Amino acid sequence: MIIIALTDIHGKIDHLPAISDILQQADLVLIAGDITNFGGWNQAEQIISSISQYSKQILAVSGNCDSPSVEDYLNTEGINLHCNYVNIEGVNFAGIGGSLPCPGRTLNESPDEDFQIWLTGVEMKVSSPDPFVLMTHQPAWGTKVDTVGQDQHTGSIAIRDFIEKNKPLLVISGHIHEAAGVDSIGDTVVINPGPFHLGRYAYIQIEGRTVSAEIRSVA
Repeated sequence: MIIIALTDIHGKIDHLPAISDILQQADLVLIAGDITNFGGWNQAEQIISSISQYSKQILAVSGNCDSPSVEDYLNTEGINLHCNYVNIEGVNFAGIGGSLPCPGRTLNESPDEDFQIWLTGVEMKVSSPDPFVLMTHQPAWGTKVDTVGQDQHTGSIAIRDFIEKNKPLLVISGHIHEAAGVDSIGDTVVINPGPFHLGRYAYIQIEGRTVSAEIRSVA
């Protein structure tokens, strides 16, 4: 399975034509939040419709810069992965949207206690022996992909606890623009593709229980 992971689009799709061929070849496009730039339904519809010209298999979660109507739109389209799971070609995909409280107030923030509750619900749904991929806008605590400044971690402890307990093959997140990269928690690959509005994305392949993931740029 070939997956293209996008995050932090922030309403800007200028780079989309540059990866059109790659999107068409992929089995699935995953969007890890901040689809809009403090926008709502209309902006989300514009972005998702543009991506769907190249890929008919899209799953997404909202980010902290997406209004509640973005999640309404994702639900209407049947592609919202927040507190949900979908099995595609023998791989389970589950997700959690939003972020922890930010230094500046944004539209879709929740305390870590809420993440813990949502993830408990996800854990109850994803119980099959099939490989498992988790997508969150907020990264887990304590890796390269949640780091700002001088190694200051900003991730969710609840998400990290979930990863350590449930051991997904792969976790895709975004939110921290400067922390694009690939790391691991135990045997779980964690990846932050970097902001797509700057031309960053991730190219991921899953074969059985083996994951290969790399950060790419259109520039």
